[in-house]
Amino acid sequence: MFYAPGPILWGRRFAIPNVVGRILAVVIKFENVSKSYANRTFLTGGLKNYLLNGFSAGKYQQIHPVLKDISFEIRQGTTVGFVGRNGVGKSTLLGLIAGIMRPDSGRVSVDGRVSSLLELGAGFHPDLSGRENIELYGVVLGFSRAEIRRRIDRIIAFAELEEHIETQIRFYSSGMLARLGFAVVSQLDPEILLVDEVLAVGDFAFQAKCSDVIRQFRASGGTIVLVSHSAADITQLCDEAFLIENHTIAAAGDPREVMERYQPSGI
Repeated sequence: MFYAPGPILWGRRFAIPNVVGRILAVVIKFENVSKSYANRTFLTGGLKNYLLNGFSAGKYQQIHPVLKDISFEIRQGTTVGFVGRNGVGKSTLLGLIAGIMRPDSGRVSVDGRVSSLLELGAGFHPDLSGRENIELYGVVLGFSRAEIRRRIDRIIAFAELEEHIETQIRFYSSGMLARLGFAVVSQLDPEILLVDEVLAVGDFAFQAKCSDVIRQFRASGGTIVLVSHSAADITQLCDEAFLIENHTIAAAGDPREVMERYQPSGI
């Protein structure tokens, strides 16, 4: 089944709000997308086992489907949430949007510069300073060095790491790394923001600052794809929600109703 901006949720049609009746452009589109992973447990016996059994070991390989024939659209300027139990493929879906994975079948189309708040600090080099990692991370995200240097003071100030920015990040705490990662991604003007359970980074004051950034990004017309188990995040931030069950989309539409189905005990 194909879920577009007016999907049916248990017999009802949910309309995503747009701007003064204007039809918003589609920026993310999944068309019959499937993704599986190979379980290579036959290699756990080590090299000796593989050499003794030869190619016959391959017959023990199993393929585990994660997403099956999923289709949906996300329009510019909307905030869309994906919910579901651990292991159903939510993070895989974000990886497909980010381009760090490819589908086994189907097509993923993304129109816009994507920044990912997936695993904050992933990709940082421990032997480089905070400042050097900002430049490196920015280049990986597709920005020129000149663009990064114009923004670097703002990034450092947002992360509240002025006193430690010349220190190798191997000496940073996990909270400092998360703050630096959030600052780099959020201050480099993305068009599409992918968020995977990372809204609660740092202390209370920094969490409030992160929430403000998300709200400002929404207000400016940015597109957000959010994965969270938090009913508050989904119902307060999202225009639309999708529930993933059994490798496919089980429900879509109004965030509160989708969360009621995901967490029947109430919000």
